[in-house]
Amino acid sequence: MRLLLISDTHLPTRAKKLPEAVWAAVDEADVVVHAGDWINVELLDELSERANRLIGCWGNNDGPLLRARLPEVARATLDGVSLAVVHETGQAKGREERCERAYPDVDVLVFGHSHIPWDTTSQRGLRLLNPGSPTDRRRQPYCTYRTAVIASGRLEEVVLHNL
Repeated sequence: MRLLLISDTHLPTRAKKLPEAVWAAVDEADVVVHAGDWINVELLDELSERANRLIGCWGNNDGPLLRARLPEVARATLDGVSLAVVHETGQAKGREERCERAYPDVDVLVFGHSHIPWDTTSQRGLRLLNPGSPTDRRRQPYCTYRTAVIASGRLEEVVLHNL
């Protein structure tokens, strides 16, 4: 099962559209995961139509239309892997311990908000992934997104892509 992980697209304020490389990854993915800050509902509609499966949550910059259609925390089990998607996890210091307490039944937590790619594993084995942003690099050298594979109940081949 191929995953595409994106967050903080901020359309159309940070960019007019998603980069073509991200759309190509959408087309290749079995599941697209978006960790909030969509900004406009048109992207949700477009991804809903184009993705094989879409899992997403709302972010702090998302208004009432997006919040009406998306949960604050999205959850799914994909080939035996328990996944949660949330926009904010708080400051970096203590993140793994905080998230272990908040998501005790989760194997993989995808989050956004900072626009800073993150990939760590907590003491108990919770994998925390932030794909960064494909449209707003902020203080990072590149705009980014992630791909991953779930095979036989395991998350594998987690790759950060620079744009």
